[in-house]
Amino acid sequence: MKPLPRICDYEGSQYRAEFWENKNRQYEDLAERIAIRKLLPPSGKRIVEVGAGFGRLVDLYQDYEQIILLDYARTQLEEAQRFLAHDDRFIFVVADLYRLPFIDNSFDALVMVRVMHHITEVRPALQEIRRIVQAAGTVVIEHASKRHLKSILRWLLRRQSWSPFSHTPHEFVELNIDFHPAWMRQQFAQAGLNITATRTVSHYRLPILKRLLPATVLATLDGLLQPTGELFQYSPSIFLQARPKQGGQPAPIGPTATVTDIFRCPNCLCQNLEPQASSLNCPQCNRQWGYQNGIYDFKTPSQIKQPG
Repeated sequence: MKPLPRICDYEGSQYRAEFWENKNRQYEDLAERIAIRKLLPPSGKRIVEVGAGFGRLVDLYQDYEQIILLDYARTQLEEAQRFLAHDDRFIFVVADLYRLPFIDNSFDALVMVRVMHHITEVRPALQEIRRIVQAAGTVVIEHASKRHLKSILRWLLRRQSWSPFSHTPHEFVELNIDFHPAWMRQQFAQAGLNITATRTVSHYRLPILKRLLPATVLATLDGLLQPTGELFQYSPSIFLQARPKQGGQPAPIGPTATVTDIFRCPNCLCQNLEPQASSLNCPQCNRQWGYQNGIYDFKTPSQIKQPG
């Protein structure tokens, strides 16, 4: 396999507790849910969340027939299993965004929130997303914006060296990247994704406002401003709804199909993986992709032992 781009790995981190539960981010959570509810079809056959982490947003997918939660960190998915009530519709998959282990046109909806700012190779990632979503499907992606009011003010006051108006992505901390909205729209277009709606989010992400006003009030006010994203984008977070410009029909999976029928080998792209008790075996390249404790692992293959 080709070497991967730099990847931000949350393996072993306490992301749920340290980032969400202990950091007063209820406002951001509520505001993001408002945006997703406006952009994501409320129901469908199969949805995948890329970078699902501990499953914070899964209640928004309850009317989908099958829900795939994908993350690069196995420990995040293990946390999701503990966090979520048992539901056979949930499928947990460890994999990386640049080599998604799904056949073409597998999904009618895809969500990716708080992941794009960790991606160093945006266009290949978006091309993989376009590949697995049906032509009539819906993609909802959030990205961090470098052109927001706080960064503009800091730049005007000469308190930061980089310009919020430059289209060049800004990596402010290793593997934490802000993008200019116009640059991101260009990447979507070049990857074959047609943006159909834009919402700006987290307009009130200021500590003083979060201390003075309840999170529910701030989120309600944020929801009122989010539609202005169709005209201009000056918030720290931007949600984009997109659809593939070109794509195939839904994957030809029959009524008796199992979830393994949507998988393909991320190494050789073989679509005929052989299910075993604790793995999916690729007959073409002899990779063995693990399945343990309800989680499919397409990140760390082992080699199938040959007889004799």
